[in-house]
Amino acid sequence: MQNQSRHVDTKDGAAVYSPAVLKLYDWWVLGISNRYAWGCPTRSVLLPFYRRHLSGDHLDVGVGTGFYPAHGGMPATQKISLLDLNRNSLAAACARIAHLHPVAIEDDVLHPSGALGARQYDSISLFYLLHCLPGSMEEKAAVFALLSRHLTKNGVLYGATILGDEAGHNWFGGKLMKVYNKKGIFGNAGDTLEGLKSALGRHFAETTVERHGKVALFTARLGA
Repeated sequence: MQNQSRHVDTKDGAAVYSPAVLKLYDWWVLGISNRYAWGCPTRSVLLPFYRRHLSGDHLDVGVGTGFYPAHGGMPATQKISLLDLNRNSLAAACARIAHLHPVAIEDDVLHPSGALGARQYDSISLFYLLHCLPGSMEEKAAVFALLSRHLTKNGVLYGATILGDEAGHNWFGGKLMKVYNKKGIFGNAGDTLEGLKSALGRHFAETTVERHGKVALFTARLGA
């Protein structure tokens, strides 16, 4: 069993998102990589999944450029909070949905400072966050432990993450996996579907995990 006290550093995975990188993010990650490397198109798979579980009081964790909230079809009455370790991502995402008056929360989900306070949400999304975190899936489960406390009784936590080497990546995906894991942008070489199911099951009563291409889509609820 992994040593649960081992400190894992999340800074490398977050630091890559400079203003310059964020300008290319939607084209490269959500366009090229999702379709050709991971086999999970953004517009036909990930965005509909995001919209399907979205509530009127939502927390988006690991915001990237804010693409999903910006294309989520949110009404003017939407309540939305954005949580990320990277200030550049928070600024970009907040600017993109400024009309919704988002609440920006800067914090580290593996080493939280308590910035969420006692706040609870009806839905919480984690799109492409887990594979950027360091450590084993057992260690990443600390994110589920944290966010389960900020979910309302009937709320849903949901998201998507790129699976590791066991997924059998194509040539393009394999090259990206090798480079990203070496640089610390990804920390997912050992991430498996079964590992994700197990991690979710330790903190939620009702879970679903399905695979589309090399990406796992998941939902989790606290249950009765």
